[in-house]
Amino acid sequence: MTDLLTGSHTVAQERRLVTELPGPRSRELAARRAAAVTSAVGSVLPVYVERAAGGVVVDVDGNSFIDLGSGIAVTNVGHAAPEVVAAVQAQVAAFTHTCFMVGPYEGYVAVAEELDRLTPGDHEKRTALFNSGAEAVENAVKVARVATGRSAVVVFDHAYHGRTNLTMALTAKNMPYKHGFGPFAGEVYRVPMSYPYRDEPGMTGEQAAARALDLIETQVGAANVAAVLIEPIQGEGGFVVPAPGFLPALTDWCRRSGAVFIADEVQTGFCRTGSWFASEHEGVVPDLITTAKGIAGGMPLAGLTGRAELMDAVHTGGLGGTYGGNPVSCAAALASIRTMRELDLDAAARAIEATMLPRLRALQERSGVVGDVRGRGAMLAVELVKPGTTEPDAALTNAISKACHAEGVITLTAGTHSNVLRFLPPLVIGQDLLTEGLDVLDAAFDAHVR
Repeated sequence: MTDLLTGSHTVAQERRLVTELPGPRSRELAARRAAAVTSAVGSVLPVYVERAAGGVVVDVDGNSFIDLGSGIAVTNVGHAAPEVVAAVQAQVAAFTHTCFMVGPYEGYVAVAEELDRLTPGDHEKRTALFNSGAEAVENAVKVARVATGRSAVVVFDHAYHGRTNLTMALTAKNMPYKHGFGPFAGEVYRVPMSYPYRDEPGMTGEQAAARALDLIETQVGAANVAAVLIEPIQGEGGFVVPAPGFLPALTDWCRRSGAVFIADEVQTGFCRTGSWFASEHEGVVPDLITTAKGIAGGMPLAGLTGRAELMDAVHTGGLGGTYGGNPVSCAAALASIRTMRELDLDAAARAIEATMLPRLRALQERSGVVGDVRGRGAMLAVELVKPGTTEPDAALTNAISKACHAEGVITLTAGTHSNVLRFLPPLVIGQDLLTEGLDVLDAAFDAHVR
């Protein structure tokens, strides 16, 4: 096993349970939390984290977990990636904040330059930086509306775009994201997603696009559409990968109709799907692209990058925010991007897929409860259904995920019906850890599927 240094601690890259879960220190912290933190904020794990490195998370009682979640696709370069840690430490020692809108600094400009280079398309681009994916998405809608002079925004079934008022309107799932929080922003229109497992058998991507576009044209009107906003692979919606041809058909329609095509790559970006961005798998070039999560190795940062004429259509001062493009986060982002290049992490994601997909498909064959296996790179999922049906089985999904947690493997759930197990391992995870995590998953299925 490899040992990694994080701060003054050495973190062995191994799964190791030394107490019951949660252990005594975690239980103490849970009691303090109950008295201090609102119950409206939930947590997946019952334990409290003390340190993490690479592909392992260690709790306050010394239990070590294999991480197949990456803090929801954030620690693509691994926990406490050495180059990121060094960059953050150096920047903190220099200065922590000036507000780019008051006293600008090179780090912000350098991150914008990287995003302009890395994102799909060789056209001239501009970038603005924010704090979160929801903020980036909200600002993308602002840009599209100003640039087009239109107001309607088209989104898709099963979409997730954030928790602010506008992005809740853009998000499809009610509980827990929207319930009781309305009224929501207007001029948002939802159309069907290409969902190969649940669409009519044989429906192509082009046919699914025609279905959606017909609704847009008849119920919204092409001349009213400011933007079509989509995740190239849906995240919280269940890692839904649209059928080939769906995304290109949408982009073609946007070009013809004068609408802005926005790719929400908050979860799919930065090597996660085996390419730098998921749009690249079908050669799709978005007009605007939103990024966050994996961009900065765990530090809060988000980006909005797009065609120069669109981004520059907004009046000076129209985009920004006090903390947007924080200098420490920018330093972390530049180090993360260097690490992705140096370690060839898009190839690492493809290698993770090569290990995981056969195991997940074998699980599908023998379990009788896995309706679909899907995803790309290190963004993979299984959709659980009741035997012999396509009826979602959220209870089984939750039980298997909790069984993995109890054995020291971090897994996450997703899906409109909460019946999807999603896997987002750090792209630097060791092969032995990944294999062991899959062994635990197999055992959890064996224990819960009769």
